[in-house]
Amino acid sequence: MAYEITSQCISCKLCLSVCPTGAIQEVDGNYWIDSELCTNCAGSIHTVPQCKASCPTVDGCVKQPSDYWESWFATYNRVRAKLTNKQDYWENWYKSYSQKIAQQLQKHQGPIVI
Repeated sequence: MAYEITSQCISCKLCLSVCPTGAIQEVDGNYWIDSELCTNCAGSIHTVPQCKASCPTVDGCVKQPSDYWESWFATYNRVRAKLTNKQDYWENWYKSYSQKIAQQLQKHQGPIVI
């Protein structure tokens, strides 16, 4: 298996519907790739693994490192990037979800007229 689903997964379930072999499994709300079923989309009409191509997050589905040091440096670089990220958590949350919440409120309350 060359790809894995990380903790960055937002559980959007897009990967479930696009996987041609059904290798992506869900257990208790967590997703993982079954290495017995995964073919990395090789030999199919797809030129790239569909789990990676369909993932709306940057790091929800990533290529699995092939050796220990590659894995170590990938983790180190990811943690280091988070530590140097200046964006506030709530600002990120607001940008990500405010439109969705506003749409749901409008759906239930009707349009707001000023």
